[in-house]
Amino acid sequence: MSNQRTLVLLEAPVRDLIKQMAKEKGVSISSLCRDLICEGLEILEDRYFEKIASKREDEFNWEKSLTHKEVWNKEKK
Repeated sequence: MSNQRTLVLLEAPVRDLIKQMAKEKGVSISSLCRDLICEGLEILEDRYFEKIASKREDEFNWEKSLTHKEVWNKEKK
């Protein structure tokens, strides 16, 4: 898979911070930007799935659910 180059325009304070972070980490600015974008996408994904899980938990009928023991201690037929 070939890498696609993407141009991103940053305000001066953000650019300077990224430049300093890259220097401190000993990585290129583009590598740091790539890593930060990936991390941001993971956070967004986590938030998305947390909303789904929270909604399922709110709608779950606990009174009709099986206990841990009922699920895992069933005898084999």
